[in-house]
Amino acid sequence: MTIEIPVWPYVYGSPSGTGKIRSHPEDFIVHENLAFVPSGAGEHTFLQIQKTGENTEYVVRQLARYANVRQRDIGYAGLKDRHAMTTQWFSVWLPGKAEPDWTAFETESIKVVQTLRHARKLKRGVLSGNRFEITLRDWQGDQAKTLDQLSLIKADGIANYYGEQRFGNRGQNINKALTMFSGEKVNRDLRSIYLSAARSYLFNHILGQRVAERTWNQALAGDTFMFDRSQSCFQSEIPDAEILRRVAAQIIHPSGVLWGKGAADIAADALAIEEAVINSHDELARGLIACGLEKARRPLRVQVVDLDWQFRDQTTLQLDFTLPAGSYATSLLRELVEI
Repeated sequence: MTIEIPVWPYVYGSPSGTGKIRSHPEDFIVHENLAFVPSGAGEHTFLQIQKTGENTEYVVRQLARYANVRQRDIGYAGLKDRHAMTTQWFSVWLPGKAEPDWTAFETESIKVVQTLRHARKLKRGVLSGNRFEITLRDWQGDQAKTLDQLSLIKADGIANYYGEQRFGNRGQNINKALTMFSGEKVNRDLRSIYLSAARSYLFNHILGQRVAERTWNQALAGDTFMFDRSQSCFQSEIPDAEILRRVAAQIIHPSGVLWGKGAADIAADALAIEEAVINSHDELARGLIACGLEKARRPLRVQVVDLDWQFRDQTTLQLDFTLPAGSYATSLLRELVEI
């Protein structure tokens, strides 16, 4: 069996234009926002680094070599795309060691913005979000429709799809997950990538079904709700007036399962949608359980914070916005343009 990545249902109709992203690294700028402030003291040096045209793993290797430490002594909060200008944080464990001259670490593509000390290593996922500055070039389309869509996105948010980059080129990570589930051995790093891709694929199908049914931002009987920008959640058998109010106010969001082992944490109508998707992708679902993953939840909706836009000219659209950690800028862009 070979899996292909479908075009997930759109929330705001079909894209209203076409355009190019990443014509230059400066067209896709990302700023990481940490979920805490480094204390200023401790054995770990936190470096805020601006990199252009380099991926996160490359910077990790270069930092380890320059500081003469093991790669596992380098921490970072999230992976960032190579084809972009990104400002992100790294930590280097330097117990009892003198601070290196970080200015000598800089290259044409890597700049050290600031350094701070902290007591603990930087862990994956400890971000409050990412700020994006995106330039769409060679834009063509229905400008009035684009502006309407942007206004709706600003007010109502977007479907919290995983971006296509999660699945690899033409969905290869999903098919490699199937191969792994059938017994092929892979190293630990690839195993994690393939498991994440498989869970994300099932989640996107569940979300896509709710988008198609126009319930991605509505409360269904049996839903588990997640608080905005939080992993805290609760289940409701029958949504009452207060839950409906909080969903409408985007204080809480309906959620979808990140598949794994464990008891069902939804019921009724919401469970029926999830069961139908899981049952139709039984090989992936069974493989994830066999690998020991525990069920988790992800919000179906995400707010787009401080969204601003400007047509610089008839063919250049500038977008600025913030998304919480784990959400994808491409999930916003896909609503507007075919890219």
